[in-house]
Amino acid sequence: MKFDLLHTDPLSRARAGKITTDHGVIETPIFMPVGTVGTVKGLHQRELRDEVNPDVILGNTYHLYLRPKTPILEKAGGLHKFINWDRNILTDSGGFQVYSLSANRKIKEEGVKFKSHIDGSYHFFSPESVMEIQRTIGADIIMAFDECTPYPCDYRYAKRSMHMTHRWLDRCINHLEKVPFKYDYEQTFFPIVQGSTYKDLRAQSAEYIANAGAAGNAIGGLSVGEPAEEMYEMTEVVTNILPVDKPRYLMGVGTPINILENIALGIDMFDCVMPTRNARNGMLFTSEGIINIKNKKWEDDLSPIDAMGHTWVDLEYSKAYLRHLFAANESLGKQIASIHNLGFYMWLVREARVQILAGTFYDWKNKMVKKLGERL
Repeated sequence: MKFDLLHTDPLSRARAGKITTDHGVIETPIFMPVGTVGTVKGLHQRELRDEVNPDVILGNTYHLYLRPKTPILEKAGGLHKFINWDRNILTDSGGFQVYSLSANRKIKEEGVKFKSHIDGSYHFFSPESVMEIQRTIGADIIMAFDECTPYPCDYRYAKRSMHMTHRWLDRCINHLEKVPFKYDYEQTFFPIVQGSTYKDLRAQSAEYIANAGAAGNAIGGLSVGEPAEEMYEMTEVVTNILPVDKPRYLMGVGTPINILENIALGIDMFDCVMPTRNARNGMLFTSEGIINIKNKKWEDDLSPIDAMGHTWVDLEYSKAYLRHLFAANESLGKQIASIHNLGFYMWLVREARVQILAGTFYDWKNKMVKKLGERL
């Protein structure tokens, strides 16, 4: 993987860059649609490719391990071929999913024993096994196995967890050297900064991760319930330390406002389930604010879903029709809303890139943030 830093905004730390892998170019800042089990919910690959048009999508190690299971993915030649996707894929390590299974998992130094949410069977993830699973899945960018701490989190627990995440990182790196690539392209490894919402721990973890010398770095353990201002504080602490010449990935974030504010702090990569999850509940993100399409006010509104939208559905259908589909519980409504929201997220990060390259990001960002929180 190669990262080229092209430009930094003069009034913020926002960056425009380019990541190049064997599966193509990723222009940053970038939002990665979440394809948890090998599908971005509600979209055909053709719609995802031609309408949303992301440079990279995200898959999840925990879910793909449980189904379709790694032997099937290996037989297919990896996740790219299994889902017929010829662009970049990033896989997270399953650390967040293990965190979310708090009632059904036990964490030890050796790894994590957990109970499947599908059939109740027991499984064990270690740093070594997770590296092997991600080799088999075959994503272009793979993540270290870490522990994601909850919010709020006791300082002593956060410190103990952070040090274990660092030890697990060393084990990941050592094991990857022993496990060759399975397919005809290379994989790039990102470690993950932890430390909850404690500045000293975040700084210590960022130093440790930076010293690992990986081609890119991630920030985990945020967007787990903490106030947005604390997220931004932790991000700033970490981006002050992580190498400038390597991409920075803030995991699981977030709202359009969160994305813009974190771009301003020097983050390059994002993912979140929010665009599709909220779409399925009738929430549409637009450049003028948020629409709850289920509201009665849209019942007879025959104007386009979003006159300034960026996918074909925005002008093809009216607000009244989309509201009708939700009222009738028709799955098409969820599909239309998902395409719209993903299209908006991709427009947002790509317009941010345009503004960064033009040297106008800071003022544009401040104007957008005021609009994005409005309820229409």
